[in-house]
Amino acid sequence: MKHERPEKVDYRYRIANREALIGVGLAVFNFIWWFAFAYGLGSKDPEEYTYVLGFPAWFFYSCIAGTVLMAVLVTIVVKKFFVEVPFDDEGEEK
Repeated sequence: MKHERPEKVDYRYRIANREALIGVGLAVFNFIWWFAFAYGLGSKDPEEYTYVLGFPAWFFYSCIAGTVLMAVLVTIVVKKFFVEVPFDDEGEEK
């Protein structure tokens, strides 16, 4: 049997899907950033570590700078790419 598509798909689903994909992209970026600095710089012998503000460089860049970077990125993305979506039904009378 063939599944029939609804006549009109609510535009809010497209917006929600786009925003969800942006959120997943930010999470993947955060993981790659964290992994690259934590295991890239942290895989050396501890005697060879460099320090930033008293923290090992791998920890500073992966955890502290990464958190600040992600907070800034999320703020920018939400302000520039996310839109207000009404939750009430379109055909509902007030």
